[in-house]
Amino acid sequence: AIEAIVASMRAHSQVEDVQKMGCWALRNVCFCTDAAGHARSQRAAEAGTVEAIVAAMQAHPQEAGVQEEGCRALGNVCFGSDAAAFARKQRAAVAGAIEAIVAAM
Repeated sequence: AIEAIVASMRAHSQVEDVQKMGCWALRNVCFCTDAAGHARSQRAAEAGTVEAIVAAMQAHPQEAGVQEEGCRALGNVCFGSDAAAFARKQRAAVAGAIEAIVAAM
């Protein structure tokens, strides 16, 4: 499902609803409360979710729904304190997530 969400977001980058709902879906898939959740977040990062979320936020700066769901999705993908979570946070920073979140505020 993760790869399909990212593919849909990439294929329909200018469709606000696809971006908002894609971020919403990724936020839910990457909700981490256990090892399985952290594994999903890692798989999601490897599938390019961070870059897809940042691209959605950059493409739709005036759409509050995309901005809100994008911020939430990034938070869930990057959640954790282990080495893998740190790598996801670094990946997000390189992808422009910090700037996207600041712009969303």
